[in-house]
Parts: sequence; structure tokens; C-alpha cells
Amino acid sequence: MAENTHNPEDYIVPLNISGLDGRMLHMPATGKGKREILFIYGHHSTLERWWGLVEVLSTFGTVTMPDLPGFGGMDSFYKVGREPSIDNMADYLAAFIKWRYKRKKKVTLAGMSFGFVVLTRMLQRYPELVPKVDMLVSIVGFAHRDDFLFSPRRHRVYRIASGILARPVPAFLFRYIALNPLVLRLAYARTPHAKNKFATEQSKEEFNRQMDVEVVLWHKNDVRTHWYTTHEFLDLDNCTVQVPLPVWHVSSAHDHFFDHRVVEQHMRIIFSEFHEAEAITESHAPSVIADAVAAEPMVPPKLRKVLEAEQ
Repeated sequence: MAENTHNPEDYIVPLNISGLDGRMLHMPATGKGKREILFIYGHHSTLERWWGLVEVLSTFGTVTMPDLPGFGGMDSFYKVGREPSIDNMADYLAAFIKWRYKRKKKVTLAGMSFGFVVLTRMLQRYPELVPKVDMLVSIVGFAHRDDFLFSPRRHRVYRIASGILARPVPAFLFRYIALNPLVLRLAYARTPHAKNKFATEQSKEEFNRQMDVEVVLWHKNDVRTHWYTTHEFLDLDNCTVQVPLPVWHVSSAHDHFFDHRVVEQHMRIIFSEFHEAEAITESHAPSVIADAVAAEPMVPPKLRKVLEAEQ
């Protein structure tokens, strides 16, 4: 892929919807593709964190990526007296689509990990939007609590801990003690989850750069929203309502979160068709400092051919 000299800031604009202030990234197509692509990021995100993948997707059409409430620096649902449930996230997303794409006949929906969970729930709660979708893409998405590779004991511990940390006082203490930049720099890379992020050999400069971004991500995302949504997806079951759409699912060759065989079983329950394209990657998602070259494997050749097809 040719080097892109643009910066994400060139394409980010303010977003106000449902009484919440955030941001939206809107990048016009950089190739011949004419798709309207709505990309929904996952947990622990900012618009800048997914810039590399947006550059890749922009070769297939215009890409729009909005913040989710409580993520990327956007106001949380708590500001308007609501909880950051998956249902409320889905309602927010439906409102965004109805506003942003009211003059567009078709839109390609792509969700990254937790973002795909929200997309699925949105389509289940708003079946009138299904005909508007010309293609649905899961990028290492999931559908059910049993998709996780965690042992039953670890799953239970994570679920209990996230439920506690989603409460106001524990969240406050977590924010100002565990997320102190000095504590993060000393301890975060040694935690079980972060070990996968820092597993590859890095220079000191690369390590420090990645840690700088991690500090920003932890501070840009609302703590209570982070743990509330974690608690919810650890108890997730999106298999109760079918969606009459085919899904293209990108699985990671070395995903440390999900068992792709179980993910497939659950997605086949929900969607009318299931197509898989394997990404040859070393982890669940690209590094937080991934550029377009590093993010490109998340759009495997098999999926690329479909995205390039004219509608």
C-alpha cells in the first residue's frame, strides 16, 4: 500500500447526537471504491487508534467512524442518566445511521470486536434498517459469552471484577490509582491481557511509543463505561434474534480472546449466511500504533475481493 501523508486530524469533526458530545472521522474514498462504509471500533479505542485500518478501508469507499458514548473521549451515557448497556449503544447507533445515511440507499457495516456486537444488536432491535445494508463485516467480532477462550474460572473472575469496577466508587478509585500514568507505565505491560500486546520484540523507543498511546486510551475512555460493557459482553448472548443478512467474518490466526470455531457456530445461528476470511496476524487486533501497512492483514484477500465488487 502506498504511503498516505494525511493525518487523522484532517478528517475528524465534532459530533453531537442524543445529547452527547463526541467526534466523528469521515474519510473520502482514496481508491475507485464507491461504498459507503460505516466502521464501528471496539473496546479501548479512539478514532486515532484505528486510523491505519480506516486508511485500508478507504480504498473500497468513503469511511465514516463515529465515537461510541463513553469511548474515545465522547460523553458517556451517564451524562444523560442512562447506563452504557449494549441495548443503549445499539439505539445510539441506529439514531446515527438514520441521521447520517438518510439520503443514502445502501451502507456497508463493519464492526471491530465489540463494535460488531453493537452492530448485531442494532440490526436485531431495528430490523427496518436491515434492507439498507449491502454488506456486513465482522472483524474479529463475537456473538456469545462462550466464544471466549478464558477458562470458566477466569471468566467468572473477570465477570465479577468488571461488575464491581463498574460501580461509582470502585471506578473512581481505579481511575485515580490504577490508571495513574506512572502506575500504568510500571505495571500495565505485565498484566495477563497486555502481555499479548507487548509480546513481540520491540526497541525501547517502540515500547515507549506504544505505552504512551495506551495511557491515552485508558484516560480517553470512561472507566465506568469500560467496565460496564466488559461485564455485559462477558454475559453476552446475541443468538436470540436472527438477522436476515450474510456476514463476512474476519478471524485472526492467533486470536488470544476467541475460539473462531465457536464464533462461527454462533454467527450461523444469527445470520442467514456465514463466510470466513482468515487474517494472518499474531494477536486479536493490530497494535495500538499500527499504521496502514500493519493493519492491512485485517482485510484479507478473500474479503478484499468482495469489497471490491460493484454493487
